[in-house]
Amino acid sequence: MHDLRCTTAFRDIYNREPDNVAFCPYRICPLGAHVDHQYGKINGLAINYGIHIAYSVKENGVVELSSINFPKRAQFHIHSVPEEKVGDWADHLRGATKVLSEKYELRYGLCGVIEGSLPIGGLSSSAAVIISFMTALCKLNNIHLSEMEMIMMSKKAENEYVGISCGKLDQSCEVLCKKDSLLYMDTKDDSYELIPVNPAMKPYSIAIFFSGLERSLATSKYNMRQDECKAAAYALMAYSGMDYGKFIDTRFRDVPVEVFEEYRDRLPETWRKRAEHYYSETTRAEAGAEAWRNGNLDTYGKLIFESGYSSVHSYESGCDELITLYEIMTETKGIYGGRFSGAGFKGCCMALIDPDYADEIEANVGEKYLAKYPGLEGKYSFHICRSADGVEL
Repeated sequence: MHDLRCTTAFRDIYNREPDNVAFCPYRICPLGAHVDHQYGKINGLAINYGIHIAYSVKENGVVELSSINFPKRAQFHIHSVPEEKVGDWADHLRGATKVLSEKYELRYGLCGVIEGSLPIGGLSSSAAVIISFMTALCKLNNIHLSEMEMIMMSKKAENEYVGISCGKLDQSCEVLCKKDSLLYMDTKDDSYELIPVNPAMKPYSIAIFFSGLERSLATSKYNMRQDECKAAAYALMAYSGMDYGKFIDTRFRDVPVEVFEEYRDRLPETWRKRAEHYYSETTRAEAGAEAWRNGNLDTYGKLIFESGYSSVHSYESGCDELITLYEIMTETKGIYGGRFSGAGFKGCCMALIDPDYADEIEANVGEKYLAKYPGLEGKYSFHICRSADGVEL
């Protein structure tokens, strides 16, 4: 591991060593994109990059955090978190503190420095910030959360405080994943399996292509896409005479695929496309788990490319830059499969690649991408990662 900048910065600010360093990995989701909020099935891997926080206890209950990546220091008291979000990066910390204090007694705050390895965007950095911070706060206050508690509390902080209607894909990957195993999870009932790498599988590395664009989910079309999914599911239930409850509780998972096939032509085109993505992506997530189990990386990669295509054309996420990156990847030798990582409105793409082609892939993709977007020279970047364990609770 490289020397952590957050540890060095902590020493500079506080003239002493930090008590501890919390870490939460980022994640990639090769299959199961945009379906967790519809209670679909997902495939995920944690990676060996993420969010580090070098920290020490503050016995007066104050939280004081500086960020290597963002300006403005966060400062608040554990017992007086603002009721409404402020609108900066520290909302993630405030939300985490608020959610944790609703269930457990907090006595101690912390001072520290937070650092994100890799550029921000598309790797679930917001969930990783919340989880790493919550891990530190729990350790100092002698609170022991179960894996599911950590997942649901960090999701609640993001949904109810930060205001992003994410499902639990990010949090689940960052908590449950194990190195060299694929997380295969059903987000309806939280049942999951960790499928180890088959000895017959070809070697692979995880490549991250950062577009050079940073993003904020809350201001994107992210929340609107979910409303479109709910609306389509609600309409299908009504057309078919199924019982339905509140709009807010409606999910595609409640609607059998046969009902969609029968009534698909009655849906407005936009809603039909969202449904097409959900049902096809569910099939890909199931097929992907089997391909991984059998060690068939070529099939698995092909499914990732198909998932990327569906995200562009049916879910209609992705900005021009990310779509360009995706299209370049589909024509690049040595890439098994790739797609947007995360919501895909800005951020990055991920791919599973043949390690022997890493240098060629880096050169080819970078050259073609920057030929089209020369203004992103110096902002675009390429990184090689490997799979990793989830957060240590």
